[in-house]
Amino acid sequence: MALLQILEFPDPRLRTRAVPVDQVTERIQTLIDDMFETMYTAPGIGLAASQVDVHERIIVMDLSDDHSAPRVFINPEIKVIDEDLGSYDEGCLSVPGFYETVQRPKVIAVKAL
Repeated sequence: MALLQILEFPDPRLRTRAVPVDQVTERIQTLIDDMFETMYTAPGIGLAASQVDVHERIIVMDLSDDHSAPRVFINPEIKVIDEDLGSYDEGCLSVPGFYETVQRPKVIAVKAL
């Protein structure tokens, strides 16, 4: 596995539209492994492929304290289930040191490969 460079704001590559993944190849699996290593080392709880300058629709995340719940979302589609909003403190590995309280739907469904 390899540590990947995380792009930081205001790098214009962060605005590049990601394309769908057609199939999970060995290259994609290696990318996912490298993204997890990069995210855990940063440290963070989520990382999109675009943040490491790979503009494909892949997100990795792990909300556990002990790295025991890794999740991969390929070509994710989000559907709001409940319109009620909750406030959450969030940060971003591409904007180090910046945190903000954001409003997000409390219940969503995610469809992905």
